Amino acid sequence: MGDKAHTHPGAAGRAQAADHPTSVRNVVLVGHSGSGKTTLVEALALTAGAVNRAGRVEDGGTVSDYDDIEHRQQRSVQLSLVPVEWDGIKINLLDTPGYADFVGELRAGLRAADAALFVVSASDGVDGSTRMVWDECAAVGMPRAIVVTHLEAARADFQEMTRVCAEAFGGDDPDAVLPLYLPLHGPAGPDGHAPVHGLIGLLSQKLFDYSGGERKESEPGAGHLPLIEEARGRLIEGIIAESEDETLMDRYLGGEQVDVKTLVEDLERAVARGVFFPVLAAAPAAEGARQGLGTVELLELITRGFPTPLERGTPNVTSIDGRPRELEPCDPDAPLVAEVVKTSSDPYVGRISLIRVFSGTLRADQTVHVSGHGLTDRGHEDHDVDERIGALSTPFGKLQRPVSHVIAGDLACVAKLGRAETGDTLSAKDDPLLMEAWEMPDPLLPLAIEAHSKPDEDKLSQGLSRLVAEDPTMRLEQNQDTHQVVLWCLGEAHADVALERLRSRYGVQVDVVAHRVPLRETFGDRAAGRGRHVKQSGGHGQFAICEIEVEPLPGGSGIEFVDKVVGGSVPRQFIPSVEKGVRAQAAKGVAAGHPLIDVRVTLLDGKAHSVDSSDAAFQTAGALALREAAADARINLLEPVAEVSVLVGDDYVGTVMSDLSGRRGRVLGTEQSAGGRTLIRAEVPEIEIGRYSVDLRSLSHGTARFSRRYVRHEPMPPQIAERAREEVRSA
Repeated sequence: MGDKAHTHPGAAGRAQAADHPTSVRNVVLVGHSGSGKTTLVEALALTAGAVNRAGRVEDGGTVSDYDDIEHRQQRSVQLSLVPVEWDGIKINLLDTPGYADFVGELRAGLRAADAALFVVSASDGVDGSTRMVWDECAAVGMPRAIVVTHLEAARADFQEMTRVCAEAFGGDDPDAVLPLYLPLHGPAGPDGHAPVHGLIGLLSQKLFDYSGGERKESEPGAGHLPLIEEARGRLIEGIIAESEDETLMDRYLGGEQVDVKTLVEDLERAVARGVFFPVLAAAPAAEGARQGLGTVELLELITRGFPTPLERGTPNVTSIDGRPRELEPCDPDAPLVAEVVKTSSDPYVGRISLIRVFSGTLRADQTVHVSGHGLTDRGHEDHDVDERIGALSTPFGKLQRPVSHVIAGDLACVAKLGRAETGDTLSAKDDPLLMEAWEMPDPLLPLAIEAHSKPDEDKLSQGLSRLVAEDPTMRLEQNQDTHQVVLWCLGEAHADVALERLRSRYGVQVDVVAHRVPLRETFGDRAAGRGRHVKQSGGHGQFAICEIEVEPLPGGSGIEFVDKVVGGSVPRQFIPSVEKGVRAQAAKGVAAGHPLIDVRVTLLDGKAHSVDSSDAAFQTAGALALREAAADARINLLEPVAEVSVLVGDDYVGTVMSDLSGRRGRVLGTEQSAGGRTLIRAEVPEIEIGRYSVDLRSLSHGTARFSRRYVRHEPMPPQIAERAREEVRSA
């Protein structure tokens, strides 16, 4: 790497379909919002010849033509694929959003990729969420490299950022995170900052000057080599330490000179195995230039150091009934197994599915089996259907270039798959298979919405179903207790994008309303009630009288109905009618309109008429009796309580526990976790954690995660219960 001359490849840089898995590299770009991922993708596309100096291809599109919402919000909100070609290798660059609300798009990119570029801003450093993604990649052994951007910033310091990256990502082995190049600085300006105009290769000891707008290689001057001596020695030792040749370190320490070719080969193997993580520098091309600083070196690393799809394992595959299936890794001739890693909608084309083929070959006009399972709790139905593949294409911004087939290891887009959703498996219709789903975060921010008008109401259901089909990190809930339509999102930005997509893509205008937590009611003490339903208006009348007693039960008991009628005062055939009326009234509530739970209702006595009594009359009497009992009783409001588990860095444990206490939470305990983190478990009323996903992110600077599960309803404090009743009365 760094010892090979390159020319601008022109049209060859616009990648089409690959012909073999060894000629594919799938690379995901990861980093915090504003670190420069999209700018880096554009710079790589320019250097690879996929776009011209104005950032455009011949047919008029630009690499940054992703989504109108992204342009309006001035940030990436979805996964984007930009395929380029370099040295005969097709590189699928997967640009991911850096904002935490769009972590689902990041997870999709990680699923589709075989290696990751962590983009770090020299002016901002490494944030906690980026460290967490690094740990996720480490857990699955994904090869990684680090790119330092924003070197033009006044206080940018590449060597300091390298030290920070080694500390953040190196763990127990900081010498596994080392630079391959050092920046060359020009004369300092009035502010004292010396701009970077080139690089010096630590292994090749060559200079690469980008000041003229294109990479030029030269020999270093006498003053350059002493500047890199220490860094070069550390790099060589770091590479040798990860070498598969166990004798190499002894030979090196014994004074043997290791040739550069051997070092480069060992470096490439160590990067591909995910045990060495090189640090590089990159910057976009200046206006009119053809190559951005460090882009050639980065493309070299991707093509020569990152693994091919053949070197990465295929996720677990089973038959539809759950039996494990063994497949050869990334074999174009094996049975078809592909996955929908992203779903989007185009106003002209319709639904577009981004597909990663893991096994076999996907062809245009082929009929495939589409399997989707395991997301019923998020508003998705399990489905197994056969669908015909229409047009296959490779994307570039908003453009789609047709291809005839997609082999194992490659990515492409499929238009108009009617039932396919993100996470679904595509396989041969006569050999249906199912891939193990990837882990997705739970959406924990509720967004209650209502249609703005009658025409919007007619389109709302279809718009919401399309929205959740595209985004598996969004959950749709039709709450039966509060009668609200609730979109569960990952954060405020996620919610804003969902609303904008409803408006712009599906023409649905909605109003956001206050999210209501499903409360319950119960009796605070014993009470008695008499239900009298007697009407006579000529002809057949209505007659039913019943007397009941109501007493509270322990939490979780539900509604218990007991018959203690003696002497037949209420005929046997009408006792179920009384119970039905009581249960119907309990479901409607007796005080503030919330369902009644945890009571025993005992039927003691009543009266009937031989002609006018009926099932309907005794149902009405049962409901009236329960309402009368409630009128003279103390009715308690019950609120749902959730068990919350928060995984947070040790530095923020005190802050998080104090915040939970302020939310009326009861801390159940703490457990030490790996990576200097602590798991906090607490029980907290759900009414207090509606916005907890947003607040926790602020408290922990984006480094904490939490989950929640309902455990029970329990009495609300009197002052809060009274406020809830006031809201009902004023509604």
